[in-house]
This record gives sequence, C-alpha cells and structure tokens, in this order.
Amino acid sequence: MTLVGETPLRTLIVDDEPLARLRLRGLLEGLPGLPVRVLGEAGSSAQALAWLKEHACDLVFLDIQMPGPDGLQLAQSLEALPHRPIVIFVTAHAGHALRAFEIEALDYLTKPVRRERLAAAVERARARLHERLAAATWQSTQAETETLAEGEFLTIVERGRLIRVPLVEVLFLKAELKYLTVRTATQSYIMEGSLTELEQRLGERFLRIHRNALVARKALRELGRHLAQAQGDPDAESGEGWAVRVAPVDEWLSVSRRQVAAVREALAGSTAGAGR
Repeated sequence: MTLVGETPLRTLIVDDEPLARLRLRGLLEGLPGLPVRVLGEAGSSAQALAWLKEHACDLVFLDIQMPGPDGLQLAQSLEALPHRPIVIFVTAHAGHALRAFEIEALDYLTKPVRRERLAAAVERARARLHERLAAATWQSTQAETETLAEGEFLTIVERGRLIRVPLVEVLFLKAELKYLTVRTATQSYIMEGSLTELEQRLGERFLRIHRNALVARKALRELGRHLAQAQGDPDAESGEGWAVRVAPVDEWLSVSRRQVAAVREALAGSTAGAGR
C-alpha cells in the first residue's frame, strides 16, 4: 500500500469503452489538490487481473457491464489480492448500486461523471487509505508488543503513573545525578535504577558507550569527533572527544576512549547487516 497524503493515488481504470477511459483519465488527472496517477487501463476483467498481477495500486475505477466477467465479479476477485485496492464503480446503470455496496465498494458513480462528484469520491478513497494505514500500523505494534515477555519492558513510575515502556522502543538510557533518563523516539522518561544492573539485564541489544550511557545497537548511526567539554566527557585528554549519533532523534552522546573500538565494531556490523 502506498503512503497517503501528498503521494498520488496509484490508479487503474477498467472500462471496455476507450472513450470512457480517456474521459475519466482526464477528469482524474485534472482534479485540483487531489493528486491521482493513472498507472494503467484495461478493457476487460481479464486484462485488469493480468495487470494487477504485475502492478500494485491503491484505487480501481470499474465499469460494470463488460464482455466476459463483469465489474462486480472482478471486484469480488480483488479480495484475493494481498493488498486489495479500493473499488469505485463508474457505470451508466444505476440498478447495481445495492450489489456494489454489498461487496464493499467505496462509491458508485453514474455516467456522465461530474467533476465535483468524482473529487468527493477520490477524497473518500484517500481517507480510507489513511484508515487502513493507521489500522495496519496499530496491528503491527500490538503484535510486536504482545510477543514481548514481562522482562521486555521497563516499568517506570512517573508523576503517580505506572508506565510500561517496551524495550523495542528504547533508544538509550543515560545516568544523570540520582536518576536515569530513558529516551524513545517520542518521549523522555525518568526512572530510578542502576545502569550497571540494567546493562546485565538488557544484554547484547544495548551497548555501553560510556560509564553514564547505554545505547540500543539498532539506534547507532555515526561515530565522530566532538568537543568533549560540551559533551561532558571527563575521560577526554583534551577539548575534543568521541561521540555517537543516535537515530532517529539525532542526539549525540559521549563515547569513552575505551569504548570507541566497540562502537566502531557495532556500526560496522550494522552496515554489513544492512548490505545483506
């Protein structure tokens, strides 16, 4: 599924009349503020299915009465696709609307199609894709979270609230005074605890880069020279020391001299893994 928003909707037009396809293409590509990219056309259900086996799309405009299997039958066939496109019927016959909605078509337009009516249908299609994407993201997050054992969470008490933060979301932990800062891509939490004890508990997924910091290996992005004084590195012999950039927050954390080699090795391993 394509990301929605400003990304054009990938579209297929299916109609046995070439002039009808041409007119609909012109209307779609001329919709102001609603980018639509017509990737293909088909004159029959068989041609449409052959095209869809080779291409992915977000939206299909279907005529109903065509030689061979009609548009209603084609719409039912689309349910077997890994990512079923949204279906909008465009037909000269109003009598099939009930059946069209029974097979979960998004809309039913009658010819000749008015530009305003078409724009409303496309906007609804974009909203539906947003909903699908949000649902898929939520389901993926839920599935990942549900597979985590109890030890795969950090339990944090903050302002009277008990919060469980999945370890897969943690980018780094940093000791500051009497507390630890737990950083995710969207939040910072404060918790009590020992960085040394957490290092033993978290295992190989996290790397000790400094006496005051543990970083998730997957979040390591870049090792470079930075002003040690600005980074607060008491181990540096001069005003310049090593630091690592943590993604996706793009924060730089000091790396002690004794851990520079380990960070280099971790970055090299990530690069090799990405190339496979």
